[in-house]
Amino acid sequence: MPHSLGWYYTPTPTGFVLHLSATPDHLRATRALIGKTLADAGVCEGQSHAVQLVMSELFGNAVRACGDFVPLVAEVAVEPPRGSGCSAERGVRAMLHDPYRLALPVLSGVRLDDPEVESGRGLPLIDLLAPGWRVAGTPVGKQVRCRIPAEREAGL
Repeated sequence: MPHSLGWYYTPTPTGFVLHLSATPDHLRATRALIGKTLADAGVCEGQSHAVQLVMSELFGNAVRACGDFVPLVAEVAVEPPRGSGCSAERGVRAMLHDPYRLALPVLSGVRLDDPEVESGRGLPLIDLLAPGWRVAGTPVGKQVRCRIPAEREAGL
């Protein structure tokens, strides 16, 4: 993982907290960190890809709302397993905090399978992969909170 300005990684017992500035390199590194963290925790590959995609969409939304190099805080936490092996039901929580409290995400009504639209699929995709996601205001901005269910729990 990068050791650069705007990147401060803290492992936690169930995942990590990452303070970062929004850059393409940091997004790539964050996706790699999610993949490694979840693989080390025994999370199935499909669910790991879903977490990476959700975090990428949240990251992109934050950049559109706040601009390049915005300071973000990404958190990933693996829930305790219910069962054993890759089929164990263990959801993953993914959260992204940005400093702009007024720019709240709003579902656009765009269909994921609409071939005519060029944008607006991000939140419907998050809604599909992390049903029940929500936004919470914080003293210094907002945090989008998602729970990506286990593959079996999600019917994948």
